[in-house]
Amino acid sequence: MSIAVTTTDPTNTGVSTTSSSSLTGSNAADLQSSFLTLLVAQLKNQDPTNPMENNELTSQLAQISTVSGIEKLNTTLGSISGQIDNSQSLQASNLIGHGVMIPGTTVLAGTGSEEGAVTTTTPFGVELQQAADKVTATITDKMVRLCAPLILVN
Repeated sequence: MSIAVTTTDPTNTGVSTTSSSSLTGSNAADLQSSFLTLLVAQLKNQDPTNPMENNELTSQLAQISTVSGIEKLNTTLGSISGQIDNSQSLQASNLIGHGVMIPGTTVLAGTGSEEGAVTTTTPFGVELQQAADKVTATITDKMVRLCAPLILVN
């Protein structure tokens, strides 16, 4: 982004100065530095009979501070996101070669082999909210018919 500023010195009628700068940085520090440079030039060259309003100056400073804060927030969130990704990868790598339990509503129950395919029973567990001496699980088939109650004893 290029910035060109043309100013006219009110004391020397007809004398104008042109300056140009190129802004290639995209971070808040570069933007803030460029903004402050332009602001100082504007304050030096403003018409003394028509000075800049205080609320305009305050508004411009607040906007550049907001941009700076948002950029810092984005950097922080990016860092946190990377740390979470690394943590999840490490946790997943610890499960390699181990059996895991996942929430579900069905259990494959069967033994023996049918037409060359071996059917097995899905390992399952039950998480209770409080201790129990005896738990009865109801096993149903696909048609929701009772097959057999399963009594689990501690």
